[in-house]
Amino acid sequence: MRQTIFLSITISLFTNILSAQRPESKEVNITGKVIDKETKEPLEYATIALFNKRQNKIVTGGITDINGNFSIDVLSGIYDISIEYISFKTITIPNKKLSTSENIGTYLLEIDTESLAEVEIIAERTTVELKLDKKIYNIGKDLTVRGGTVSDVLDNVPSVSVDVEGNVALRGNDNVRILINGKPSGLVGLNSTDALQQLPAEAIEKIEIITSPSARYDAEGTAGILNIILRRSKLQGLNGAITTNAGYPTSAGVSGNINYRTGDFNFFNTTGYSYRESPGNALTETQYFNEYFDEDLLVDVNDPDTFINEKRIFDRQRKSLTTNFGLEWYINDTASLTASFVHRNSDNTSNTSNTITELDIDGSLLSESIRLEPELEDDKTIQYSINFDKQFNGNSEHRLTFDFQYETSTEDENAIITQDGDDAEQVRTLEEQNEILLQTDYTLPIGENAQFEAGYRGTFNELNTDYTLKFNENDAFVLDTNASNNLIYREYVNAAYSQFGSKIANKFSFLLGLRMESTRITINQITSGDFDRKNYVEFFPTVNLAYEVSEDQSFILGYNRRISRPRSRYINPFPSRSSATNLFQGNPDIDPSFSNTVDLGYLNSLEKLTLNSSIYFSRSTDVFTFITEATGDFAIVNGTEVPVIRRTPINLATNDRLGFEFTLTYRPNKKWNLNGNFNLFDSKTRGSHNDVIYDADNLSWFVRLNNKYTLPGDIDWQTRLFYMGPTEDAQNLRKGMFSSNLAFSKDLFKSKASLAFSINDLFNSRKRIVESFTDSFNSYGEFQRRERSFNISYTHRFNQKKTRENEGRRGNNGGDEDFGFEG
Repeated sequence: MRQTIFLSITISLFTNILSAQRPESKEVNITGKVIDKETKEPLEYATIALFNKRQNKIVTGGITDINGNFSIDVLSGIYDISIEYISFKTITIPNKKLSTSENIGTYLLEIDTESLAEVEIIAERTTVELKLDKKIYNIGKDLTVRGGTVSDVLDNVPSVSVDVEGNVALRGNDNVRILINGKPSGLVGLNSTDALQQLPAEAIEKIEIITSPSARYDAEGTAGILNIILRRSKLQGLNGAITTNAGYPTSAGVSGNINYRTGDFNFFNTTGYSYRESPGNALTETQYFNEYFDEDLLVDVNDPDTFINEKRIFDRQRKSLTTNFGLEWYINDTASLTASFVHRNSDNTSNTSNTITELDIDGSLLSESIRLEPELEDDKTIQYSINFDKQFNGNSEHRLTFDFQYETSTEDENAIITQDGDDAEQVRTLEEQNEILLQTDYTLPIGENAQFEAGYRGTFNELNTDYTLKFNENDAFVLDTNASNNLIYREYVNAAYSQFGSKIANKFSFLLGLRMESTRITINQITSGDFDRKNYVEFFPTVNLAYEVSEDQSFILGYNRRISRPRSRYINPFPSRSSATNLFQGNPDIDPSFSNTVDLGYLNSLEKLTLNSSIYFSRSTDVFTFITEATGDFAIVNGTEVPVIRRTPINLATNDRLGFEFTLTYRPNKKWNLNGNFNLFDSKTRGSHNDVIYDADNLSWFVRLNNKYTLPGDIDWQTRLFYMGPTEDAQNLRKGMFSSNLAFSKDLFKSKASLAFSINDLFNSRKRIVESFTDSFNSYGEFQRRERSFNISYTHRFNQKKTRENEGRRGNNGGDEDFGFEG
């Protein structure tokens, strides 16, 4: 009833003024006041609605000001007047005759305890909704991410893992597409890893895990799609929340979301500023084999092996400001227009110290060299978007939507590399990206249980990477014309799709679709004159089936074909320079990878227990694989020639992945909530490159356990345990990794505020440890991107429930909502 009142007021206000006036009516003004019966304090943003029985609708209304007062202009007549406030009992004044302006009095609202309890139970009962093509996880109750970032949130979501470098994986596969509100977004930016570590966690309402995307979705991402839904309220009046946080290593931030709804307009904004210091470290120990056959002398040469150790210390400082401002205009009862603006600006400083030591076979020190790389990075993203939503015949399922989005991003990195006190190299990488998105979708209900859908999407992306390398010659920096280059990468994708879905006998549902994508790629290396063009057209069928055994038990079967186009980091041919002996270098000639996936899911919701499990199989071709190889070049370290090792992506032949996962949620009582996620997958890779066979069989797994308990004094205690099992491929053995997070939270001021304390990586054990084996060298490496951290945060809410209900009027986030089950 309350949501209906909120919506009806805004829908009817404007149309009533135009159409409901009668010649004999006159405008009168009513005033009054609303206060809290218990505290006797005024209630700001209480809603007053006037219902006209003859017209059978709410004709106008208003909200109270900071002093609890309201003033409403209305045509004279007889009305039912309702006065309500969130979580308070509604007061109704029936058949109130308004013929002259008057003060109708002061009204005392009292807390609706039954409503409060009901909202709490509903919100805590489950965090998962199972749809035909996705799972939806609501984030609001997670204490361990208070004051954190989107990366922290994703690392707590079942099926998702985030490694120590911030790379996101879905079911152990890092080829995942990340969307914001159903579309690519400037909030992700050029480098999704860095961007997700700067966007505040409080901006997120829910995460959609789409492992079997329907034809409506972009075919990009062989692992599937992660769709991040940002908070936006549709409540009348002004409401929002603000969170401040501070931590160690030094971090501080403030973020807030605010909405103002008046009449046919809804203004919304999410803004966050953060400062974060992120110390990290890395260690590489490499043994180079110097035994070889001299073809000129026709003899075996058995020189002593070379032992090189590198120890890197990262000292990173990030300053980031992100804001998302928008306006919704409800043109009439069936049409709306939404415009939004995103701005993200971050200034990053990184000081990397790389100490290289050469040892003899007994471990004695032969030489030592120190390489310093202070780097300044400036990132900017601006995005403009417009969405038009039209419903037909008052049917929310018969609709046409249109989206336009323009995004421009720049990433400017500058570094001067010092080798043993001398300026050795000056490196600058400037990336500029411009992207245009055009999309339209049409949905047509057929009968009561069927639906047809069709649409178009065009994405037009240009990435300009200007790489400059200068070396020191006679105390002056001279341009290295061989290494410096300018790469322009253009990727234009035009896609069209259609799909049809239906529900039969309220038990069986299906959704069948086909998507066509035409891709045109040009790669132009301006300086070197290299040019390449690739054009291809591909079809992507999707099948999603569901059978509802009962209200609490259902099966889902999905099939889809997907594509993975190389991201900018993969195609960037300019090598990293932080190490003289270990480089990362992209491959501009890398081709897209394709996959076919079958997924069988099962959901069973019992009284206190919810089980969500699935078995999946995926076959991918031309998969991206990172190989480690000797470049043939040598670096001089303290007078010693050391081979330079390069890590680069290539296309290998095939990868078969068979996996099983289940998520278990158990709530024995209102104070205790326990959930766990287990994922086991077997990966088989078959392929060769440059006459080297890279076949590999790998069985790996990860498990995540979340435990939340309410202690005496209503203090919430949450613990998260995570373990990633070891993995192995043809060259590398990655050891298992364990981490634990701990958090406590206390609500204050009648749940209008919350105070939380959290520890990230309690045992400081979140490290990547890899051993690599090749014919020319063996290496051992450790990497820790972020050390253990402590954080305290304070959240204050105004005119918001602590537990938010789904209040959207026409919230369409790209799903096929008609064919789903809730768990």
